Amino acid sequence: MPVLRSIESKIEGLFEGVFGRAFRTHVQPIELARKLVKEMDDHRNVSVSKVYVPNEFTVYLSTDDRKQFDGYEEALVGELQEYLAEHARRERYALLDVPRVLVTTDDDLAVGEFGIATRLVAGEESPETPPPPELPVAEPPQTMIYKAPAPAVADAPPPEPQREVVTLTVAGRKHEVTKTSVVLGRSREADVRVADVNVSRRHAELRQEGAGYWIVDLGSTNGVEVNGKRTDRARVRDGDRITIGSTEVVFGRSLPS
Repeated sequence: MPVLRSIESKIEGLFEGVFGRAFRTHVQPIELARKLVKEMDDHRNVSVSKVYVPNEFTVYLSTDDRKQFDGYEEALVGELQEYLAEHARRERYALLDVPRVLVTTDDDLAVGEFGIATRLVAGEESPETPPPPELPVAEPPQTMIYKAPAPAVADAPPPEPQREVVTLTVAGRKHEVTKTSVVLGRSREADVRVADVNVSRRHAELRQEGAGYWIVDLGSTNGVEVNGKRTDRARVRDGDRITIGSTEVVFGRSLPS
């Protein structure tokens, strides 16, 4: 997993865990992360050989939004700073100092709204390569106001696919076939019992093979007929009539629409 995606997953994890309980209807941490990256990208300053980006970001939240993560703010800020630093490395941006995220309250903001101000601020120690003189350092913050997206409405679950119904009708009684192999016969152990003295204990077997069904004679005394024709093995379709002994069995198959 790429490093940047890993960091984003960690921020999403905060939202799904302790932060998830707080932000279900408020500003979401992952949305803050994405907008901070957008602000970094939008405020690039192209120099001769480098692209400088802001390194100080002030996040403005409404009072109610900020209260939602009292006690967790420090952890979130650390993740956001790491996220910004990795994005800058990936895009090969030049920074005057490590990214710094500040969080403050703005009473003019409504719940779900947040602002971001960016600045280029030189660190306490001089960078190895000083920025070009035309680059504005410690410029007045430029604040962008965002509104958190409304929670997505869950789509209605798709209807369950209709199940194919396969039946064997013996003497007016339907037996639903739920296995790939069903034995018909006079034995009590047969899957479909046929009370006919002319039917062997294990007379025939209905088998599902791929998308089709086949009736197979299991070495019975009186044999098997399908639609009046004697057979040892034959494919059966909806409405076909299978004769074992002196009993007629109707094969039924309803395909889902």
